[in-house]
Amino acid sequence: MPFREINSKVVEAQVAPGQKMFSQRGAMLAYQGEVSFTPNISGGQGGVMSMIGRRVANEATPLMTVEGSGTVLFGHGGHHIQVINLAGDTLYVEADRLLAFDGALTQGTMFMGSQGGVMGMVRGQVSGQGLFTTTLKGHGAVAVMAHGGVIELPITPQRPVHVDPQAYVAHHGDVRNKLSTALGWRDMVGRGSGEAFQLELSGNGAVYVQASEEKL
Repeated sequence: MPFREINSKVVEAQVAPGQKMFSQRGAMLAYQGEVSFTPNISGGQGGVMSMIGRRVANEATPLMTVEGSGTVLFGHGGHHIQVINLAGDTLYVEADRLLAFDGALTQGTMFMGSQGGVMGMVRGQVSGQGLFTTTLKGHGAVAVMAHGGVIELPITPQRPVHVDPQAYVAHHGDVRNKLSTALGWRDMVGRGSGEAFQLELSGNGAVYVQASEEKL
């Protein structure tokens, strides 16, 4: 179910009979055609266990099931939107970053200690909370939200990427992550805030980074 970028903060989705998509509640701006919006209580395609995992993590993001025939405009909070196309791989993304995604994608959760859960890893280090992240797998498109726009950085075995966790949006591919303290890193740039973490992503894939450290 393709998304068309209207501008940096609005995307248009084509909804066709027999197909469905999921969106964050409150993300619909306008629509044309015969389109229905139904509260989703089962955690999307991931089913009950996906919902339970996110509730346990205190990261439940209410979803709407979108069905019918027509076009829908999505946007939320004036955030910048990035469309990510998946071709059979898995996207790891914080639940509150999701704007809308193709219903053909399988939704799940991942324990932060296994893979993904970058912001969960940070929260886990600081407060012991946020143990899960959302995963989307298959063929389809995902629209994610960010502050100040998004850049995509390739990750290769020869060139791992170091990211400020507050600027992290999502990643995909065969990627390993490692969160570590970076003593003196923020002090060097005059930001000795006590949040001295940096994230190292290595392997093959890509990471999406927002041009801001502001939370959604």
